[in-house]
Amino acid sequence: MNRVVLLGGGYVTLHVYATLARRTAAQLRSGELEIVVVSADTAHRFHGFTGELVAGMIGRDRVATPLAEAMPLARIIEGRAVSIDAARQTVSYRRGDADQVETLGYDHLVVGTGAREPVADVAGLAEHGHALRGPDEIAALADHLATVPGTPVVVAGGGIAGVELAAAIADRGHPVTLVHSGDRIVPEWADQPRLVARAAAELDRLGVRVWTGVRLTEVTPAAALLSDGSSLATATVVATTGQRPVQIPGLDPWRDERGRLLTQPTLAVRYGVWAAGDGARVEHPVTGAPVPANALWAMKGGDHVGRAIARRLSGRSARRFTYRGLGRAASFGFGRGISELYGVPFTGAIAWMLRLGFFLRFMPSPARAAGVVADLSRFAFTPRRRVSATAPEPTSGAALTPA
Repeated sequence: MNRVVLLGGGYVTLHVYATLARRTAAQLRSGELEIVVVSADTAHRFHGFTGELVAGMIGRDRVATPLAEAMPLARIIEGRAVSIDAARQTVSYRRGDADQVETLGYDHLVVGTGAREPVADVAGLAEHGHALRGPDEIAALADHLATVPGTPVVVAGGGIAGVELAAAIADRGHPVTLVHSGDRIVPEWADQPRLVARAAAELDRLGVRVWTGVRLTEVTPAAALLSDGSSLATATVVATTGQRPVQIPGLDPWRDERGRLLTQPTLAVRYGVWAAGDGARVEHPVTGAPVPANALWAMKGGDHVGRAIARRLSGRSARRFTYRGLGRAASFGFGRGISELYGVPFTGAIAWMLRLGFFLRFMPSPARAAGVVADLSRFAFTPRRRVSATAPEPTSGAALTPA
């Protein structure tokens, strides 16, 4: 029997499984092949609709699909990988809070554990702030905001995730200050100045204050302290300050300076080990530059690894990863967005619809995708009264600057 072990419950794992199960269905059902998933979270969290969930447009159950439902032919182990022995082809893991470490052999191992916000880098953030990439952290943030309506919020990080989140929180009536260490928001879209300008205009429409050239240095129960010595009174701080790969001991020789697993053109790390997604350095097949760390590249990387393993199991060689990219998108409230498709920019309702259609297409559960449509339809016809709120002024330090 061959065994394929998938680490993590994110986009990479789901897409490896879907492609591999489709190509090896007979072997799976006969017992010739076993797929084992080791994940600390028993559900897949679809982050595409983070803004809609936080803004209250959709229910929290729409974006959480149980792994057993999404991968019915796999054996699911609720646990966390603690080490990998690539020479012996084994992975060790611990179930929940158990002290005992168990070991599992593999023929192929896929590392799709992704990345997390580096919350330990900011004093007090882990204790008093919120992040987005841990199990159920997005829903926890939405629940928290519901208990403190109209209170000021500080969002740290001005990338796509940060501006979307700031817009969603402002849309539900909170005064929001977005702090960003760079000189311009949405640096991922530096090649699309029209879209960056539209993003800044949408934040301004929603009353979001943008403070560039300053970073979050400490979080207390009542304030966010910033690098210029100023502080903002708030009980809610959310970090979207980049990502740091989740590193499992045992593969250190194959990591780059940022901790990402170095992949070959086939997405193999070494024999029997594969990686994709936010925790891997995948080179673009044309430019050779690292591909962006976002859901689409993780999905396409997972699809490719699934095909590659299926080919290896049938005695054939794996092919090169050839996906070249599709585009990017961000939402700023119902019917408002920006997007780029094959380099062509879109704004407004068209951009929002393009984004919606793309995310619905890639949701792991058709039933939950239909639920998203139902929730958004109800939201569209529900009268709303915007709460008038003003973000607090910083106590000292530099002035707010335009995005």
